[in-house]
Amino acid sequence: MQTNLSEQAKRLPRAEEAERILRSCVHCGFCNATCPTYQIMGDELDGPRGRIYLIKQVLEGQEVTAKTQLHLDRCLTCRNCETTCPSGVQYHNLLDIGRAVVEEQIPRGFGERLLRESLRAVVPRPAVFKALTMAGQLFRPLLPGALQAKLPRQAHPAKARPSVRHGRKVLTLEGCVQPSLSPNTNAAAARVLDRLGISVVPAREAGCCGAVDYHLNAQDKGLDRARRNIDAWWPAIEQGAEALIQTASGCGAFVKDYGHLLKDDPAYAEKAQRVTSLSKDLAEVLSAEPIEQLGIEADRRLAFHCPCTLQHAQKLSGAVEGILGRFGFSLTAVPDSHLCCGSAGTYSLTQPELSRQLRDNKLNALESGNPEVIVTANIGCQTHLDGAGRTPVRHWIELVEEALA
Repeated sequence: MQTNLSEQAKRLPRAEEAERILRSCVHCGFCNATCPTYQIMGDELDGPRGRIYLIKQVLEGQEVTAKTQLHLDRCLTCRNCETTCPSGVQYHNLLDIGRAVVEEQIPRGFGERLLRESLRAVVPRPAVFKALTMAGQLFRPLLPGALQAKLPRQAHPAKARPSVRHGRKVLTLEGCVQPSLSPNTNAAAARVLDRLGISVVPAREAGCCGAVDYHLNAQDKGLDRARRNIDAWWPAIEQGAEALIQTASGCGAFVKDYGHLLKDDPAYAEKAQRVTSLSKDLAEVLSAEPIEQLGIEADRRLAFHCPCTLQHAQKLSGAVEGILGRFGFSLTAVPDSHLCCGSAGTYSLTQPELSRQLRDNKLNALESGNPEVIVTANIGCQTHLDGAGRTPVRHWIELVEEALA
């Protein structure tokens, strides 16, 4: 589409990128057909095409309003529209640029600021999050239902990790909330990889991937976290780690974007690109291994929820399903499997009503084949879906490890 950025917008660090993305959009509207919020709201401005127009107006110097901010806030950043788009519009990058500009011009109310700052203060800090989670479990009966739903329904303690060191090694990002909400997930991954002759080395010096800050419009803080992680991983990378794996697809999607986000940073651009090239979802690693030699013959009936960060951001739709099929699990059909569950990082807290609608729709689809268990590949989706108190939801690698044992 034709675009004329304002003089102020032309001075933005990512002005050329924004203009290139805007010009790539032909305004066909195919994106709206698969946008979860457009399907619920039915409002053009709550779909990708309308949001692109809003960002275009902002960057061309038109008035920015609280309504503009609201429509951008309602976006899940699920990137379903990017999978659908025939023109290859990099919508999520444009959204990041637009949100940052709007955030500078429209002050938020006290309640919104408090919520966002609290999330940024708690979620990226595993020790703080663990302490609050333990306190929440202790006083669970006294908590409001909305907070109870954020706590695990059933504890699956972490099993012992392998002590043998193999010649092959991979790094792993432990995550911020996963060690508290699903402590056995990373341990299960380490135990399965150990049986394949691969040692998992936890990158304990690394912290939050940066996604929480970045997607709550504290983008500089998010990039600072990315730089610290690169510094923490770099010695092991130089020593020959063959991959940096994630068991949470949300973290994986953001880490894989380090190369793009830091491409203009002279001190980190090359290292960030190297991290991006090494970053792999657990499913990518196992797909390339002779997993049949593990001797697993599972017979459980599962429904797999493919997170948006796995299928739309990382383009790994079908990867986990393929692995589970090779192990013998029976997978049920899931209608509209491309749609978001409504978790979307902190979205379930910042947009609770929309998030619940999306969650219930997703659970109806997942349960339509009467699965014994629902499995997924992202801790945010897992917690969000399981919080409804319906069919149990777990990480897929835990069921693989249980079958192995």
